[in-house]
Amino acid sequence: MPSKNTYATPKKRIKKKKGWSSGRIVFYSFFFLLISILGLGVYQFKDGVLYYLGFKTSKNVDDLSKEERKIADIRIYEVLSEHKDCLFGLDVSEYQGKIEWDKLGKIEDTFALSFVFIRATAGKDKIDSEFKRNWNGAKKNDIIRGAYHYYRPNENSILQANNFIKTVHLNKGDFPPVLDIEKLPKSQSLDSLKVGLRRWLTKIEKHYKIKPIIYSGESYYNDFLKREFSDYPFWIANYNIWKKKPEKEWLLWQFTEKAKVEGVEGMIDLNVFNGDFVKFIDTTKP
Repeated sequence: MPSKNTYATPKKRIKKKKGWSSGRIVFYSFFFLLISILGLGVYQFKDGVLYYLGFKTSKNVDDLSKEERKIADIRIYEVLSEHKDCLFGLDVSEYQGKIEWDKLGKIEDTFALSFVFIRATAGKDKIDSEFKRNWNGAKKNDIIRGAYHYYRPNENSILQANNFIKTVHLNKGDFPPVLDIEKLPKSQSLDSLKVGLRRWLTKIEKHYKIKPIIYSGESYYNDFLKREFSDYPFWIANYNIWKKKPEKEWLLWQFTEKAKVEGVEGMIDLNVFNGDFVKFIDTTKP
């Protein structure tokens, strides 16, 4: 035991040099590798990413920048090139103004337009102001035509069917009638909506002697229509830049709303027919 004046000499602490553990080296190596892969991926698909951003941020599809227009054209050309053996068509309404049917050109100067869907009616009493002109213009210029009805969920389905029937006369070779459903009801349940849709479809089929086509967006189709209305052919809108081909159960695929075609002002929707077009049209007997 030391005396009170004697102190033990403290040991000097030796600072250990901080080094890179093997675990830390592996972690940072993996992190930088992941960042590099993501960077290459973004660069490789930069056009697709930009297109997606343009699609999500553009509030007015008639007001695209030059870059957005370029990216939209790339997307359209890619899809058309993937479906060279298919037929392509557009869909129009009064919102496209006066279409010059005799000047209707090819898409990208390469792909011909073979068919068109024309809005005839909406709700229980609306008749598209350009329907008659468009209907006759398509026929005169040998474009296979179809008429569609924009369904208003909060209006009587039978009155809506009657509105379409009194407006549209189909001939041999025309597409079957189309029911366009995009909105959810505000004053009724989903079950009531589906009853109304079924009534419209049944009345139209009885009148024209042909099963109608149902048009909708993919999400709406998957959530509300796919199971209950699987006995009908579907025309689905999906603008996903990563999607290259339609699902096998889709009769038609609307893949863009940003196409430019000579003879039509502004932008239009483009569609791919997914099947044997000649066989399908031959079976239509309205």
